[in-house]
Amino acid sequence: MNTQRTLLASAILAAISSSAFANADAAAPDPQGAAQPIQQVVVTANPFRTSEGDQILTPAKVLQGDELRDKAGSSLGETLSQELGVSASAFGAGASRPIIRGMEGPRVKMLENGMAVSDVSGLSNDHAVAAEGAVAHQIEILRGPAALLYGSGAIGGLVNVVNERIPTALEPKLTGQAEARYSTVDTGKNGSGTLDGSIGKFALHADGNWRNAADYKIPGTRVIGDPESGSGRLANSFTRERNVGLGSSYVDDWGYVGASVSHLTNLYGIPSAEGSRIDQKQTRYDIEGLVKAPFAGFENLKFKAGHTDYEHAELGEDDAPEVQFTNRSTETRVELSHLPVAGWRGTFGIQTENTHFAALSAEGGPDTVPATRSTSQAGFLVEEKDLGPVRLSAGARLEHVKRQPITGLERSFDLKSGSIGALWPFVQGYGAGLTFSYAQRAPATEELYSHGPHDATVTFDIGNPDFNKEVSRNVELSVQKTSGLVRWKANLYRNKVNDYIYGNVTGVLLDEEGNPGDELRERIFEQGDATIRGAEAELTYNEHGAGWSGRVFADRSRGKLDAGGSLPLQPADRIGASIGYKMDALRAGLSLVHARGQDRLASFETTPTDSYNQLNANLSYTQKAGAYDLTYFVLAKNLLDDEIRVSTSVLKDIAPLPGRSFVFGVRAKF
Repeated sequence: MNTQRTLLASAILAAISSSAFANADAAAPDPQGAAQPIQQVVVTANPFRTSEGDQILTPAKVLQGDELRDKAGSSLGETLSQELGVSASAFGAGASRPIIRGMEGPRVKMLENGMAVSDVSGLSNDHAVAAEGAVAHQIEILRGPAALLYGSGAIGGLVNVVNERIPTALEPKLTGQAEARYSTVDTGKNGSGTLDGSIGKFALHADGNWRNAADYKIPGTRVIGDPESGSGRLANSFTRERNVGLGSSYVDDWGYVGASVSHLTNLYGIPSAEGSRIDQKQTRYDIEGLVKAPFAGFENLKFKAGHTDYEHAELGEDDAPEVQFTNRSTETRVELSHLPVAGWRGTFGIQTENTHFAALSAEGGPDTVPATRSTSQAGFLVEEKDLGPVRLSAGARLEHVKRQPITGLERSFDLKSGSIGALWPFVQGYGAGLTFSYAQRAPATEELYSHGPHDATVTFDIGNPDFNKEVSRNVELSVQKTSGLVRWKANLYRNKVNDYIYGNVTGVLLDEEGNPGDELRERIFEQGDATIRGAEAELTYNEHGAGWSGRVFADRSRGKLDAGGSLPLQPADRIGASIGYKMDALRAGLSLVHARGQDRLASFETTPTDSYNQLNANLSYTQKAGAYDLTYFVLAKNLLDDEIRVSTSVLKDIAPLPGRSFVFGVRAKF
């Protein structure tokens, strides 16, 4: 497809773009007057593996290339925190998970190459996501029907980290990149690299990342309005991470089959008053294959299987483990894509998962979560069809989930989820989309069976084995302009959730045994009907073309319990603007995000969050050095040195975000 270079490839929502719009853009001139081909951004987590600009009724954002490298942080949440509708939990530098439209935890699924990350980051904000963005080829954010391929519970959406550890094509020559960067705010040092090549019909891949960062500097005092709480550096905000991955595949005309192995270690601090640390380890094994045209009438057959061995220990002041978290998970997926039948094309398949999870006391006290085996079996179907100018997209998923604790009540849940939407290009270059979805989520293991201390969050968690499944009904309206130098999009959504599960901090203080004391806050998981409403809008100018570019955006969401009161940790309203310039070897940009004060508090939250301004900038220069492209770059974060405390952080009152920071780096590609 030929289209102008200025096409907004990295920010078009799938809900309101289609091939009908592409014809209007074909061979359109860029700002310099020359026709340019668009860089294709393929959304791998979409069943049709189409480019981001061709997504149907699946709001999508893909970060890759220079944009990903500029936004890359020490955690996945930090990397994605300024995307439309996305905030972060911000539990120190080591642990920050994406929050999509006010949804967090198990409602936002984390994937690596289309398979569950299988860590325990959905259980609590202090747990880091075991997927590394520094070696990612791209990071995808999806909502809508495509999410049904990966789990009924992903009502907030999903994030897919694509590192291509199992290569799908033969590189004609050795390719790769290496990067080194240094950050001033935490004297952080980070080195990462990827390498791809082939020997005959065997494709090979290797990647690695190394990060050491000390406690970061903060602009003011640690605790709001308390000069005695300390300033300078935020104690226990360090991180030390290592990650390595190897993969290979056999590639032929019929498709490919391959395998990979990776290992992650991550030691990071929790900047709470208690000063806990988390020692995280994960080993992951994956196999994947694709067979083209396996049977008459079918486009391809894809199969995946993965096994994850995860553990982390929460360490006290004496470095002795207090709670040991483990998760052993095996997942399988088979997907079959068919050729059009009566105008419908799509993908159907089955998925199974078998996990053994536990959060056990290392000191002989009550276990936070007993050892529990969970199994699930699911079948899914995602289809799309053109009806004249209108394009339909629909998905359905049936799933059976069973929880079997070593002690306690066994539970099983039959889940039904579905989504349907329509896209109408009412005028050339403009489109409107409407999507309805219905999803059911089984309560997570910790929501059912928790009954013990969680030292890193300073809580004594209490679950309820009698919980009902969550039931979500969502409607979303999207409108977008998809052609020309100036493009825009706007989304309105409403999500009604019956039996929404949330943690309620009661104000009661308990000891490590669950008796009255003064060490831990009692947190009881509860259920109540809730409604989440929100709006998003974005306008861009020539974002990927040469010369000047610009962007403005705004987003807001409101989460309330129907019985009264706000849901916990609600994101603040935001508005942002950026300007960029790109010409030949030079690239520069400046962005400002303003977050309003947030005083919509849950019943147990006590302090509102002040507004803040976050000013970032980037400057880079690329030169040829033989067979290498060398890029020298400087990133500036929080240039105003503003005291930033985010309402989505449990630690906002005692742990602000880093102050002014400069990141100096060099990247080599060959």
